[in-house]
Amino acid sequence: MVCNCTLIFYGVVTLVILAYLWIKKKYRFFEERGIPFVTPKFPLGNLWGVGSKRHTGMFVREMYSKLKGRDVLGGVFFFIRPVVMPLDLDLIKHILVKDFQYFHDRGIYVNERDDPLSGHLFALSGQRWKHLRTKLSPTFTSGKMKMMHSTIIAVAQEFQQFLGECANKKEEVEIKDILGRFTTDVIGSCAFGVECNSLNDPDTEFRRMGKKVFDFKGFEFLKLFFLSMFPDIGRALHIRATKVDVSEFFMRLLRETIDYREKNNVKRNDFLSLLIQIKNTGKLEGDDVDLGTMSFEELAAQTFLFFIAGFETSSSTMTFALYELAQDQKVQNQAREEVNRILEKYNGQYTYEACMEMKYIDQIIKETLRMHPIVPNLIRSLTKDYTIPDRNLAFKKGTFFSIPVFGIHRDADIYPEPNKFDPDRFTEENIKNRHQYSWLPFGDGPRNCVGMRFGMMQTRVGLATLLSKYRITPTSRTPIPMEYEPTSAVLSPKGGMWLKIEKI
Repeated sequence: MVCNCTLIFYGVVTLVILAYLWIKKKYRFFEERGIPFVTPKFPLGNLWGVGSKRHTGMFVREMYSKLKGRDVLGGVFFFIRPVVMPLDLDLIKHILVKDFQYFHDRGIYVNERDDPLSGHLFALSGQRWKHLRTKLSPTFTSGKMKMMHSTIIAVAQEFQQFLGECANKKEEVEIKDILGRFTTDVIGSCAFGVECNSLNDPDTEFRRMGKKVFDFKGFEFLKLFFLSMFPDIGRALHIRATKVDVSEFFMRLLRETIDYREKNNVKRNDFLSLLIQIKNTGKLEGDDVDLGTMSFEELAAQTFLFFIAGFETSSSTMTFALYELAQDQKVQNQAREEVNRILEKYNGQYTYEACMEMKYIDQIIKETLRMHPIVPNLIRSLTKDYTIPDRNLAFKKGTFFSIPVFGIHRDADIYPEPNKFDPDRFTEENIKNRHQYSWLPFGDGPRNCVGMRFGMMQTRVGLATLLSKYRITPTSRTPIPMEYEPTSAVLSPKGGMWLKIEKI
């Protein structure tokens, strides 16, 4: 018995020593290659405080600041996994475009067996991603956006009426929640063909489930990081990325909606209608291109992505834009003058053409996304061995790269006075004078955001609708300076956004 205990003791000690040496070897990854890196601490690497005390965006900005100027790339650690952080904009161009064949995967956790909603375009890799992108791209053309524009305007009219009720109370409001309800109603209508009515009832099931998707407390946040680092372990343990009640709600809603439409031959100008056409025929009406059919599960995952990518990102962008405009009345007035001038030209109608003419509103949106990029870094996973151009630096298949969007956007060498809100940075002339890859809120290259047009259109309509009739001002509860919510999956203000709405 004593002998057995001794053997077990020595066995455990040996395993601990081997694990220590293995981890130490992992943490020497960049040192052995002569690459500057930020010193990690076991077991989280450089992720200490992320998801509990600080948002990923602040982590990205901090890592970029520590590494910038030391080389064209640097290194950080997610847990014990080394992650390459490219710092040079020409190198980033190689990663996103020129050498895309090495970098077309995001390395996001997918488990379609246990979690069918995880199999969406944003997460899929390889040929699955390529085939699906080919199917979905025709649903996001400018023509299809114009088709959905009237649906957005219908919700925007309800939004303007609701804002009037808020203004009449002459009280400060939590604008992020209001904007989230507006975008929930837009996406619910455009993606699912469902009248959510969350503007009038903030506790609708649709709104509650949408908020749950992005609600990550400390453990949930670290779980997602873990699954992206060790996906095979996650699949072996049948771990789901999507919360069970969220998945059940959206799957049930889609089955019922599709069954009703197909049985009653209902057609609408929305995203779901386009996907049903692809599911059943492999084609879009009026187009002879054979895109190939898709299963219900594939359709559900893409509709779910349209929802989660459309409502939270756009509402947060509008929230940050109004936050900046509330503090700069001169810029706000200039934006309002543009909106009202163009509306007068189009007889007060928010036509598709009218909204597309609002160039200064576009500049405001772009400057907002520079200062507050909703997705603060872009992850890519090497699909085959790769050597950095003009350098004797080789990385093996499976190595993660993290493009530090937030760091680049707040780099004073690229954007002088980077913490100042200045929409004139995005005049056509100023854009031409900067590196093409110095602004990356939607990514770039073949794997850029497929829904960028829709997101910009929805945000443009929301801001124009509000600014045309209302003035936004800060209150004592407005978070100045800005703090970001650590537990949010995307960049979001901590504690909401309190502003005052006044009728013009």
